[in-house]
Amino acid sequence: MEPLRVLELYSGVGGMHHALRESCIPAQVVAAIDVNTVANEVYKYNFPHTQLLAKTIEVLMEFPKIESVHPQKYTMDVENKIQEKNIEPNISFDSSTQCSGKDAILFKLETAEEIHRKNQQDSDLSVKMLKDFLEDDTDMNQYLLPPKSLLRYALLLDIVQPTCRRSVCFTKGYGSYIEGTGSVLQTAEDVQIENIYKSLTKLSQEEQITKLLMLKLRYFTPKEIANLLGFPPEFGMWDTCRIQLSCIKTLKNL
Repeated sequence: MEPLRVLELYSGVGGMHHALRESCIPAQVVAAIDVNTVANEVYKYNFPHTQLLAKTIEVLMEFPKIESVHPQKYTMDVENKIQEKNIEPNISFDSSTQCSGKDAILFKLETAEEIHRKNQQDSDLSVKMLKDFLEDDTDMNQYLLPPKSLLRYALLLDIVQPTCRRSVCFTKGYGSYIEGTGSVLQTAEDVQIENIYKSLTKLSQEEQITKLLMLKLRYFTPKEIANLLGFPPEFGMWDTCRIQLSCIKTLKNL
């Protein structure tokens, strides 16, 4: 059997390429395509001999060139759609959203059913704890959530501890957007999260921030996310991702 010739679309940092290599299937990635410049830098670092195209996949097919008719309008429409997709609600602490039964909100907009599901996941001994994937030689202060984000998005955060055995899926919006982009890590393990959230609605904003800061919530580092996704220790150039995350956090606080 001749080796497969693989075209890697939406190549990102090379997850599929690495998985293909680990599978031992006879194959050659003849080209990879992605428009994300940061991801492409990481890809080139780890797979320097693979042709990498910084283009959209449309340039490879007979799709009609819609943007050529009214290029300015096309660009504006695309930008507007992206902005609409990334807008996040301004959540405030409001106990009036409570309901009854299994859907009753206990704290942090989580129902009893959701908490039970998470507890079951954390009880699965076949899955490693998050602490097995964490870095211990990195300055984590740069990854702490700022007070502004804590106050605005506290009810939306998916918070995990080092002893948890689960997290939500990490997306490319992680570090830039809060809702649905990935979990954040509670590093103050001796603080009970239930006690922090149950008292928030009765506090002033300053007191809420003080309470939330007690959790010492931080983002996962790029290397930690790579560890969770199964990339090998030698998979490199995560400093590029660190710089991007740092820049995003700086811009958000301006």
